[in-house]
Amino acid sequence: MAQVTAFKQAVAASAFQNDAVAQFYRENGYAPLWTGPEEAARDRRAALIRALDEAPAHGLPDRSRLVADLMAKMGAARTVRSMGELEAALSRAFVDYATDLQTGLLDPQSIDDGIVRKKHSTDPVKYLEGIRDSQPMAYMRALVPASPQYRALMREKFRLEALAAQGGWGATVPQSKLEPGDTGPAVIALRNRLVTMGYLPRSATARFDHDLELAVQKFQSDHGLEPDGVAGTGTIDEINKPVTERLKSVLVAMERERWLTPERGDRHILVNQTDFTAKIIDNGDVTFETRSVIGKNQHDRRSPEFSDIMEHMVINPSWHVPRSIITKEYLPKLKNNPNAVGHIQITDSRGRVVNRSSADFSQYTARNFPYAMRQPPSSRNALGLVKFMFPNKYNIYLHDTPHKNLFSREVRAFSHGCIRLAQPFEFAYALLARQTEDPEAFFNRILKSGKETKVDLEQQVPVHIIYRTAYVTGKGRAEFRRDVYGRDAKVWDALQRAGVASPGVQG
Repeated sequence: MAQVTAFKQAVAASAFQNDAVAQFYRENGYAPLWTGPEEAARDRRAALIRALDEAPAHGLPDRSRLVADLMAKMGAARTVRSMGELEAALSRAFVDYATDLQTGLLDPQSIDDGIVRKKHSTDPVKYLEGIRDSQPMAYMRALVPASPQYRALMREKFRLEALAAQGGWGATVPQSKLEPGDTGPAVIALRNRLVTMGYLPRSATARFDHDLELAVQKFQSDHGLEPDGVAGTGTIDEINKPVTERLKSVLVAMERERWLTPERGDRHILVNQTDFTAKIIDNGDVTFETRSVIGKNQHDRRSPEFSDIMEHMVINPSWHVPRSIITKEYLPKLKNNPNAVGHIQITDSRGRVVNRSSADFSQYTARNFPYAMRQPPSSRNALGLVKFMFPNKYNIYLHDTPHKNLFSREVRAFSHGCIRLAQPFEFAYALLARQTEDPEAFFNRILKSGKETKVDLEQQVPVHIIYRTAYVTGKGRAEFRRDVYGRDAKVWDALQRAGVASPGVQG
């Protein structure tokens, strides 16, 4: 009894550093999970040590020192007290590893004020119960995020690490514009680089021929560039990115994938800001895709990253101008000219339209401006003719736009933060198809009425606004995008500070 009591006291004293670990042992009468003499305890220890050894494979910090420390404690555990301390240490190590692997190493909201995503919550006590009640090796494997994207990114990580160890993609391409018909050493360097990357079979020609043009186009498509087949400055910059830079993007993408809830929704909407696209995903397949415009790369305009639920759409919407736009952009114009921005109504607190000729806007500041501003429904409305709502405190939604010319740009960061869609009507038809036999006729009947109309979605749809500079397509090919807001650089710096190893081989 004295030994049992001493063991319990040692576990309790060591477990207090982690609330979940302490709770688990209290609820289980301080029964040993790892340090018992039975085979099950030995299997748990072996599974844990193996998992900790393999942590770097997931882009997590190397835990070799922790493993060495735990192994030393195991070898030195001779007293009841030391066994209790070892028991708690193994549980803390396991809970920390499982939490990092399932929900991410970092707190996303601490990295950038545009990353407002909250990590999905887990109960660490469940981890301890799971390893207690399951076959240990199988349970450890089950902790790995199950999303196909995570597994694909992990495979790409291994591929890039092997390439980096072999010296990368070889010599870089001289910075000069190269196009079909050109010849010379720079063309040879371009060809060699694309051959090594797998875009082109090996050949000896020094001419920028049709095959090289097609390879450049394929590279451009895979990297979010305009696929014109001309290797201009932007294309060569991307071609010259070393393997290690791409590897960093993959490691960041794996961390970001851990942040995202595993319950994405059988049907969900995925907006990847760096790719400037919005997609509808049904059971893992992309069933609709359109180009998008995201927030301008300015502090108060960048689109945030978060998940929510789309509840309804509004056809023929009014645009209720956000307070920040009113005070920063429109009030200065009204002070100079009360008839400025005449396409927008100014309304008082009761919704009545203000007579501009009798208003003295010069007396107001951003703090005391008493009016609201609204643009009525029309084809010129800033929101276009339809908006898609997932009510959130950031006032972000998806919508149409009268500025169609922006969708032809390569980099499409122009909005005040909301996501503009190139094909909003088709997007609406795809969403409505599950609740009406003829979604196009239904939508256009309301559209032609000119009346602002709210249409509830019978099946509400999760929306995930993400930011991925690396992802793997359904065909298994990795694609990369530019870090348009510089957020991935911040995530990578934070990962390094947390102990994730920096890939060091260049090329």
